[in-house]
Amino acid sequence: MILHNEKIIAETRAWVNRAVIGLNLCPFAKAVQVKGLVRYVVSDACDSTALLTDLGDELQGLAAANPARLDTTLLMHSHALTDFIDFSYFLPAADALLKTLGLVGTLQIASFHPDYQFADAEPDDVTNATNRAPYPTLHLLREDSIDRAVAAFPNAEAIYENNMRTLETLGRSGWEALREQCRRDAENTD
Repeated sequence: MILHNEKIIAETRAWVNRAVIGLNLCPFAKAVQVKGLVRYVVSDACDSTALLTDLGDELQGLAAANPARLDTTLLMHSHALTDFIDFSYFLPAADALLKTLGLVGTLQIASFHPDYQFADAEPDDVTNATNRAPYPTLHLLREDSIDRAVAAFPNAEAIYENNMRTLETLGRSGWEALREQCRRDAENTD
């Protein structure tokens, strides 16, 4: 299981470096990645109940951590919620957990999935790739970090539209080539 988890982490790191940072899908990601402030953790959960437990542990851990040492967490899970519809139905429970833990306003959860699909998009629309990661992933973010990043970035509201244009320019074949490069990068870390 450890080797499998290392592969998941390596491929997700490659995706962050090549897609999220490389395509500038999130202009705030590079600083925390370069500074080593991103925690990559794999849940071995096989169902939503176990995943919710792992999510609670990671939310509490991030909230308690010194922001100068840990700014954000990526919680990947390759056994639970692999179907995008199941994953999307889980997200309200994740947000409810945030509320139960008293962390609303402190942390937030962003979601990524290999089959992510916006409500108004076709499944093969390349713009869905703005929220596609190699594995189902819950991204735990500090609200303070988001506020600082948005304040420092002019036109933060334009990020979404810029991402759509970036993916449309890249095209499906370009996106598939990038995904394959992430897989190769992960294999080369062994």
